[in-house]
Amino acid sequence: METVWITGASSGIGEACALRWAAEGAKLVLTSHEPEKLVEVAAQCRAAGAPEVLVRPYDFRNPEGLEALAEEAWAAAGRIDILYLNAGISQRTTVEDTPPQMNRLILEVNFFAPTTLARVIAAKMVAAGGGKIAVTTSIAGRFGFPLRCAYSASKHALYGWFETLSAEYYAKGLRVTFICPGRVRTNISVNSLDKGGVPHGVMDPGQAGGITPEKAARIIIRGIRRSRREVPVGSKELIMLPIKRFFPGLAARLSRRIKPM
Repeated sequence: METVWITGASSGIGEACALRWAAEGAKLVLTSHEPEKLVEVAAQCRAAGAPEVLVRPYDFRNPEGLEALAEEAWAAAGRIDILYLNAGISQRTTVEDTPPQMNRLILEVNFFAPTTLARVIAAKMVAAGGGKIAVTTSIAGRFGFPLRCAYSASKHALYGWFETLSAEYYAKGLRVTFICPGRVRTNISVNSLDKGGVPHGVMDPGQAGGITPEKAARIIIRGIRRSRREVPVGSKELIMLPIKRFFPGLAARLSRRIKPM
């Protein structure tokens, strides 16, 4: 029986993955900054077949307690076979309208929090014989995108940090998978920070036409099980990934033309 810890588990991709893993009989640890929604998801996971669901709410804007959270989650679960670092926050502001404090907040949630948890859990996985760590990046982690300066920076940073983690621990049984979503029908655009740091409140049209979280979950879990290095998740927008790789100048021109909302 696998034990899976999912962050950002109260909605969207995290919730869909939790329910799918539950139906497959996994033991779950669920974390989110929304305690009430997390309890609801946990109840659904138990009904779906999860033999045990542990709820560990946490606000990733608070860095001080992250190491303790990781230690406690591991101890409570007994061990963690798969850590899926999915929690994150986005924005809808230009560079000029993104103050330093917003940059720091987004980096705190999207980069410093997952790397802190991974640092603790990776060492424990290696000591226990191995394990898998997956992290949600984004196609915005592969190229710059309008109105996403801090978000894109945080996702670029995840690639550098977790590629290093993989290089250092691969021979010791640790497998790292990058989950790279394009457009998935979640509330990330609704909850994105707008000018003044308030929620954007609107789902982007492109995202509204994206694949469902349930379809995304099937792709993600299959990729993690197969220990794939990177798992693109989405539809036609994923063509930007090979364009960026082989034709970076064209990718830059296209990114300037894409409607950011």
